[in-house]
Amino acid sequence: MDQRRDNLAHWAVNQIQQLTGEDLTAELSVVSGDASFRRYFRLTGADSSWICVDAPPEKEDNPKFIAIARSWSEQGVNVPAVLGEDIAQGFMLLQDFGDKLLWPALHDGADHERVLALYKLAIDELINIQKLKAGELPVYDAALLRQEISLFTDWLCERQISLSLSADEHRLITDVTDILVDSALAQPQVVVHRDYHSRNLMLCAEGALGVIDFQDAVQGAVTYDLVSLLRDCYVRWPHEIVDELTAYYHEKASLAGVLDMPYDAFSRAFDLMGMQRHLKAAGIFARLNIRDGKAGYLADIPNTCVYLREVAGRYYEFSAFCQWLDERFLPAMEKGLS
Repeated sequence: MDQRRDNLAHWAVNQIQQLTGEDLTAELSVVSGDASFRRYFRLTGADSSWICVDAPPEKEDNPKFIAIARSWSEQGVNVPAVLGEDIAQGFMLLQDFGDKLLWPALHDGADHERVLALYKLAIDELINIQKLKAGELPVYDAALLRQEISLFTDWLCERQISLSLSADEHRLITDVTDILVDSALAQPQVVVHRDYHSRNLMLCAEGALGVIDFQDAVQGAVTYDLVSLLRDCYVRWPHEIVDELTAYYHEKASLAGVLDMPYDAFSRAFDLMGMQRHLKAAGIFARLNIRDGKAGYLADIPNTCVYLREVAGRYYEFSAFCQWLDERFLPAMEKGLS
């Protein structure tokens, strides 16, 4: 028996009755869960449907989600409208954007031009987000950037693949961390979605793009969300596609006043931001397995670490780190994940 689901269903039915006058049966269908503790369900009526969210208040910051949703919507970003909320129980009723994620549209028979067109649509919406007023969003500061990189050593190296690091190895990773953090903080600071990729973007009516899963938004480096989108941990695109789209972003963001960096400096910032994000993500995937029992994310660690090695190999200052990856980390990862 799932008491929270039953309670959510009855609460949502009551909310919809107050909003529309429609009487519904309290039956929910599963939409998805995600890497957090939130669960999403759909409640369907005669002509409409709604998304019902179970977000335990002791685990999730629901007031922040609601505040961001309403602020971004007022500023023109296409996020689901919050139609009802019960902060104490951790329930929300949201506008239903349907079930057409950007991810399958990119992969189910899309040709080169279609892939580019869809990503350009996502980049245009990203620039809209970056133009928003940051308001009371937390700052993506040095402490948070460093804490995220530590997930790689703590959860992936030490716990998941049993790779005990020496003092010299810790110093090496600290040196890499210093470079990555300095680069992130030197970039223009904008509104950052923080998980902006094709599984969190939806194709809505009339070709509009819907943005979901934005509750962890912060003020941070301008390249962060672009890395999330184009060097997505869950997929790998040919370099020429990524290069074309980064150039597209650079031109459009510069014209929009979001970015004021020469392309070479922007490209380096993009690369180094990707290293920070991929170190973080690889650690999070290990934590999801160990702490939360979500083993499916282990399959995404190798692709994430290949990104890390490829980009680090482009810069002389990471030569010692690349040697460590090749000689110590990657063999241990292959063994530890097999």
